[in-house]
Amino acid sequence: MQSQAQPSVVPPPLTGAKLVMGSFAVALVTFMNVLDSSIANVAIPTISGNLGVSVDEGTWVITLFAAANAVAIPLTGWLTQRVGQVRLFVGAILMFVLSSWLCGIAPNLVTLLAARILQGAVAGPLIPLSQSILLSSYPKEKSAAALALWAMTATVGPIAGPALGGWMTDSYSWSWIFYINVPVGLFAAAVTWAIYRDRETATRVLPIDVVGLASLVTWVASLQIMLDKGKDLDWFSSPVIVALAIVALLSFLFFVIWELTEPNPIVDLRLFKGRNFLAGTVAISVAFALFFANLVVLPQWMQQYLAYPAVNAGLAMAPLGIFAVLLAPVVGKILPKSELRVLATLSFLGFAGVFYMRSQFSTGVDMFTLVLPTLLQGIPTALFFVPLTAIILSGLPPEKIPAAAGLSNFVRVFCGAVGTSLATTIWNDRAVLHHARLVEQASPGNPLYGAALQSIESTLGFSPAQAAAYFERGLNTQAIMLGLNDIFWISGVIFAAVIPLIWFTKPDKGAASGSAAAAH
Repeated sequence: MQSQAQPSVVPPPLTGAKLVMGSFAVALVTFMNVLDSSIANVAIPTISGNLGVSVDEGTWVITLFAAANAVAIPLTGWLTQRVGQVRLFVGAILMFVLSSWLCGIAPNLVTLLAARILQGAVAGPLIPLSQSILLSSYPKEKSAAALALWAMTATVGPIAGPALGGWMTDSYSWSWIFYINVPVGLFAAAVTWAIYRDRETATRVLPIDVVGLASLVTWVASLQIMLDKGKDLDWFSSPVIVALAIVALLSFLFFVIWELTEPNPIVDLRLFKGRNFLAGTVAISVAFALFFANLVVLPQWMQQYLAYPAVNAGLAMAPLGIFAVLLAPVVGKILPKSELRVLATLSFLGFAGVFYMRSQFSTGVDMFTLVLPTLLQGIPTALFFVPLTAIILSGLPPEKIPAAAGLSNFVRVFCGAVGTSLATTIWNDRAVLHHARLVEQASPGNPLYGAALQSIESTLGFSPAQAAAYFERGLNTQAIMLGLNDIFWISGVIFAAVIPLIWFTKPDKGAASGSAAAAH
C-alpha cells in the first residue's frame, strides 16, 4: 500500500541569489564528499603510526569506508521516496559532519573504523542527490550549466585530495582531514535547508525489501573487501579471498534474481532495460575505472620510484584540474547545441591520446614531460561527465531521476574501486614479467652485462657484489616503469574500444535539458 505524504507539485526553478547560494552549497557538498574518498589515502602511514597499528591494518580505514559507501549509494532512490529528497540530503550532510568529527577524535583503530563505516554509509546518497537537486534548481535551458557545475566539483575533489591530505597531515595532524568537514558541512546543510526546504519531493510509504537489502550488503561488502585486500593476501592463493569471492558471486546472483522479481525492490534494476541508461552507465563506469585507477597508480609511482613527497606528488597531479575547471562553463554553454555522443567520443579519444603519451615515460622523465599529459587530460575530463550523465538521464520520467542517478553513480564508483584493484595487480604482474625478461639478458654470458658491471665498479668505486646489487636495483626500477607503461597503453586502448558503446545510445534531442526537466 502506498500513500502520498507530499503533493507532487513541481516547484519553479530558482533565480537570483537563491540559485547562486543553492548551487554553491550543493556543489560544496559534492566536493567535500568526493574529496573525502581520496584525502585519507596519503595519511594512512601517519594514522597507523599514531594509533600503534601496522599500515596493513590502517588500510581498513579506506576499505570499510568504500564498502559502506558502495552499499549506500544504490539505496538513494528508495530512501528518497520514503524520506524526501531534501530531508534525506540535509540529514545525510549532518550525519556526515557527525561521523567526520567522530573520526577525528577516535582514540584507537576500532573507534576510527566504526566512524568510517558510518561516514561511508551516510555519504552514499550525497552524490546522486546533489546531482538531482542541482538539476531541479535550473530552468530547462540551463540544465547543461547545472551538470557542468556538478561535474567540475566531482572531478576536482579526487585531484585535490592527495595534496590537501598530505599538507594537513604534515602541517597539523591527521585528525584535521576529518575536522575540516565539520564547518563546511554545517554551512552547506544550513544553506541547503534554508533554500530547498519548501521544494521537497513527494514521498510514499513503501515496504522495506529486507531480503534485497541483506543480499546487497553481502555481495557489495564481500566484493569490496576482496578487491581491497586481494593484493595483500596474494589473491586466490588465500582461502579468505576465495571465500569472499564465492560469497560475493552467490549473493550477487541471488540479489539480481530477487530484485527483478520483487514488486518494491530496494534497487530498481529494471532501469537497465533502457538502452541509454545501460550503454551510458557502462561507458561512464569503464571510463571512470580507468580514470580513477590511473589517478591512484601515477602518484604512487611518483612517490615510490621518483622519490616525490606526498604533497609534491599531489601537486604534480593538480594541473589536471586547470582545464577541467576552465572549460566546465564552456561545456555547459555548448552542450544544448551539441551532439552528446560526439562530445563523449572526443573525450574518450582525448583520454586515449593522453594515456599514449604517458606510455612513453622513462625512469628519467623530467617534470615537463610528466606534467604535460596531466595538464592536457583536463580537456577530455571537462567533456567526460556532463555528456554521459545527460545521456544516462535522457528520457527518464521525473520520479526515476533519483533512483537512476543513485544506481548509475553506484556502478561508476564501484567500477572505480574495481579498476584500482585491477590496475595495481596488473602493474605488479607486468613488472614481474618485465623483470624476468630483463634478467634473461643480464647473464654472465652477455658481454654487455659484464661491461655494465665494470663501468659501475670503476665509476662508483663499488665492489663486484655492490655493482651487481646496484645493477639489480636499476633493473627493477626499469621493470616497474615498463609495467606502468603497459597500464597506460592498455588504458588508452580500452578508451578507444569503448567508443562504439557511446553510439549505441540514442539520447533525445535536448537530452541535457530534458534531464533537468525530469528533475523538476
